[in-house]
Amino acid sequence: MSLEKRNKEDRVLSIRDLNISFETSAGQVNAIRGVRMDLFRGETIAIVGESGSGKSVTVKCIMGILASNGRIDSGKIDYTYFDENGQKQTVDLTKMSQKEIRYKFNGKHIAMVFQDPMTSLDPTMQIGKQIMEPILTHEKATKEEARERAMKLLEEVGIENPEKRFKEYPHQLSGGMRQRVVIAIALACNPDVLICDEPTTALDVTIQAKILELIKKLQIEHNISVIYITHDLGVVAKVADYVDVMYAGRIIEKGDINEIFYDPRHPYTWGLLASMPDTDTRSTRLFAIPGTPPNLLERIDGDAFAPRNPYALAIDYKAEPPMYNVGGKHRVASWLCDPRAPKVEMPEQLKERIAKMREESKAYDDR
Repeated sequence: MSLEKRNKEDRVLSIRDLNISFETSAGQVNAIRGVRMDLFRGETIAIVGESGSGKSVTVKCIMGILASNGRIDSGKIDYTYFDENGQKQTVDLTKMSQKEIRYKFNGKHIAMVFQDPMTSLDPTMQIGKQIMEPILTHEKATKEEARERAMKLLEEVGIENPEKRFKEYPHQLSGGMRQRVVIAIALACNPDVLICDEPTTALDVTIQAKILELIKKLQIEHNISVIYITHDLGVVAKVADYVDVMYAGRIIEKGDINEIFYDPRHPYTWGLLASMPDTDTRSTRLFAIPGTPPNLLERIDGDAFAPRNPYALAIDYKAEPPMYNVGGKHRVASWLCDPRAPKVEMPEQLKERIAKMREESKAYDDR
């Protein structure tokens, strides 16, 4: 989707002030704290952040697959779709039971590709039957129609000799082929939304690139909205229209791909970008964000990132920053964006890296 064509009529998901907690033996973990997010038809949003930042919990809530000790404390997730009669409907997923979401929407309207294909596939069932299963469950299709559709999907995701592969079991396929099968299953019922949770982490680099290209191709062909969950900013640069940066259960910076990569404003985003491996760097050491994420069992006073932030202000330890509008689609939750705050420049090393990324992007566009 062109970044200029966003309008409310095309909004598929609208998440507002979502708060999720988990009851554990050690106490209550406040995993998601006031998340707000929009997804529009045909676009790709990447949610990035360190492990434990709340990326996967957010999308599992959308899918209705939260762990049994998880609880939605407040907020709403409005999902807009077309029913079997072609009528536009909007439902609040937080008001539905997990069983109802899984039965009514999972696979048919919202599908998910998980990190490890071996945990997504049944080792005792033939590949073809696993692709047929959601078609038979959600659509009024005969076994022969489901089989034809499954064969077509295998071809669509780039698996050669589908007749042979149809009868094989997961252990007989390579990692890349297994992930292609998982994508075929996810697309079996033509969903509106495809959620990809670290879909290439378990694959080698060359296969990663092919899987990303495949998802992008299928997204364009089927006009699917995609949410990527990843910590790999290299993946984000290849696939995303918009980026939401999460930290300690909250979105702390959001914007289109150019705003986040070429004009990042939050010190945490600076750290994520600076920690990307770079073969041309003059330093012999990788950058690492100092410290560790906060313990979400404990109450957070002020900005959760303050203890790790070398630019933290006194107010960071007293009050949580609001989300500042810094122009365009760009929003940043940092007191440094307050007009009264002292001017702080991003690290020189990161400036050099961004300048290099601009040059590489321009060279690519000029081809």
